Amino acid sequence: MIATKQMDIRANIKKYFDIAYNGEPVIVSRKQNKNVVVISEAEYNNLQKAKRNAEYLAHLDRSFDQLEQGEVVVKSIEELEAMADE
Repeated sequence: MIATKQMDIRANIKKYFDIAYNGEPVIVSRKQNKNVVVISEAEYNNLQKAKRNAEYLAHLDRSFDQLEQGEVVVKSIEELEAMADE
């Protein structure tokens, strides 16, 4: 991970973008601790995928908890088919 100042980014933007593209995050320090991190699109996509997976797993955990506590509705096939026809 590389840390640099906003002024250095402006002067050497291609260099820092290439570093980020090659897999190394670039931390850009800014006033009032409003820092940002530059990462590649591939890394961003991986982070978004991991976030969605974590949210999905949390949803599954809640569903299993509801099942264990008996907080479910049981329907027969006939009842489900009737609901689908409505």
